[in-house]
Amino acid sequence: MSGQEFSHVPVLLQETLDSLQIRPDGIYVDATAGGAGHSSKILEQLSESGRLLCMDQDPDAVRIIQERIGSDPRVTVLHNNFSQIAQVLSDLGIDRVDGILADLGVSSHQLDTPERGFSFHHDAPLDMRMSQEGPTAADLCNTLPEAELRTILYTYGEEKFAPRIASAIVKAREEAPIRTTLQLADIVRKAMPQKARRAKHPARKTFQALRIAVNGEMDALNAAMDQMFDVLKDGGVLSIITFHSLEDRMVKQRFAKYCEGCICPPEFPVCVCGRTPSAELPFKFKTAGEAELEMNPRSRSAKLRCVRKLKSRYPD
Repeated sequence: MSGQEFSHVPVLLQETLDSLQIRPDGIYVDATAGGAGHSSKILEQLSESGRLLCMDQDPDAVRIIQERIGSDPRVTVLHNNFSQIAQVLSDLGIDRVDGILADLGVSSHQLDTPERGFSFHHDAPLDMRMSQEGPTAADLCNTLPEAELRTILYTYGEEKFAPRIASAIVKAREEAPIRTTLQLADIVRKAMPQKARRAKHPARKTFQALRIAVNGEMDALNAAMDQMFDVLKDGGVLSIITFHSLEDRMVKQRFAKYCEGCICPPEFPVCVCGRTPSAELPFKFKTAGEAELEMNPRSRSAKLRCVRKLKSRYPD
């Protein structure tokens, strides 16, 4: 697979670069580097003494990052999930960094490579593993109890027809194993009421839910967020691009927690807790403008949030 084949159109590119307030001699981490779209632009703003760490859990992505920018002495390419960022930095002898970017979207390459099984537009094995290791989406569909499938669809897909779809998956697998994307998409479509089939693609929420479950995405994000914040220098920036309401809510709430000051009861006349904010929000959030939406429709659900660290959450 050549570098040309791994295309990842970086969403909210200029907004993200601006949010990071890149210092030419700083240390930056692209924690989900994908096709190196954001990384290569961050690199352009670094001087010879700057440093860029590019992490990704997808071995395809790691190969391409290595091919595209890995020969640059300022770049370190790492095959890791971002939930391991604290350990990764510790192993490299790096105490603190100036900025971190985490783009939580599925890369264009993963969506556009049918055999990866992320898309309901192509017939392919029902896989969806970003790391290309562990149980596949097909394994989940064919082995999980109906109640667990229903919970996954409700929780990770916010799919209101979860009971009907879970029931249909279990019935279908009794006839024959569910092995392909279009097989699953067809089961979902037939399980939905006629009216719901005419809205956005009926299988969209089911595919999202299974992908999140297969990759443990919410658990990884939950584990990664405090680590990413804690390894920032004072004044450092954490920028996160989300693509659905579940992860966006988690990011929003965690950032709000970092920015929280006094937690004394409102009836106290003066503060006795002495708590002051660990961070500030440079802006609420940013979304794609019209020009980007026209050029890259996948950016329509992208939302950029960022937080600037003021001080450690755990002062020495």
